[in-house]
Amino acid sequence: MHRRKFIQIAATAACVPSVLTPTERGAVILGHNNKRYRIDTQWGALDAQKYPVNDCHEMVQDRQGRILLLTNDTRNNVIIYNKNGQLITAWGTEYPGAHGLTLFDENGTDTLYICDNNRHQVIKTDINGRVLLTLDYPKAANIYQKADEFIPTETAIAPNGDIYVADGYGKDYIIQYNARGEYLRHWGGRGEGAAFLKNAHGICYDGRNPERPTLIVSSREENAFKRYTLDGQYLSTIPVPGAWVCRPVIKGDYLYAAVLMSANRPMQQSGFVTILDKNDRVVSNIAGSTPTYTNDQPEPMYQTIKVFQYPHDVCVDDDENIYVAQWNSGKVYPFKLTPV
Repeated sequence: MHRRKFIQIAATAACVPSVLTPTERGAVILGHNNKRYRIDTQWGALDAQKYPVNDCHEMVQDRQGRILLLTNDTRNNVIIYNKNGQLITAWGTEYPGAHGLTLFDENGTDTLYICDNNRHQVIKTDINGRVLLTLDYPKAANIYQKADEFIPTETAIAPNGDIYVADGYGKDYIIQYNARGEYLRHWGGRGEGAAFLKNAHGICYDGRNPERPTLIVSSREENAFKRYTLDGQYLSTIPVPGAWVCRPVIKGDYLYAAVLMSANRPMQQSGFVTILDKNDRVVSNIAGSTPTYTNDQPEPMYQTIKVFQYPHDVCVDDDENIYVAQWNSGKVYPFKLTPV
């Protein structure tokens, strides 16, 4: 894209986005094309004295249909809801840097992988929080001199149990372990060039093409996702200009991602949610600009309606409702988006 064109779009986007009143939020339809939603900003609200949250970092749905929220408030690191937003239970007091939450079906049993920034560890637990495995910084990789350099933000688990850790706040490597937690290899890292990463904030296993499963990694500072083979060979870049994307979430044929903020309004509560189809094209921006392509390249995207502050993750349930967790957003509980 030509720089002049980008400046023109950025200037237009720099206008203050529409701000919805609480009444309008439930009435306005957000999103585009076949991915349009109504928002419920009170869905996950609880008694903050009993079940407080700090940063609401990530969410998953377990095999029982429950929605699990990970927060870095150590009075209850994991809060479990039903789909109506009612509290079921909560647990966890030992994860002060709770950031990444991945659910894996291990032979019919749900397991969780928690990335803790403060502890510089990845912790595997059962669905009730019992610790099953702990991954410390990978000494065998010979890329870290001390544990503090390893700041994992996300994991992805392959069907064979291999564990992929994104060191998104450390050195931006992807570290691959086997199911027993034994180091296998690493790749990526911070640098210039297509195969490198800048803020490898999220990672997911993409099995939409069963004959060619891949990994998708967020390179958030580059406003892009990057695709790799399961052994770390770089394949391609998926540009999402203007969008500081968090982890990719695959549901059906689509990739969903929270966008922490718009590049044209950094650190100004300018987030939205983006959705891409199986051809890696943006089809909807929830509370964001209409997806537009020029010469087969996406135009810069940005927040247009101020319903989110800093979205950090999405969970898509079995009814295709979307739940949005937010970072640094006044300790708000998750919002729910219902398809229309």
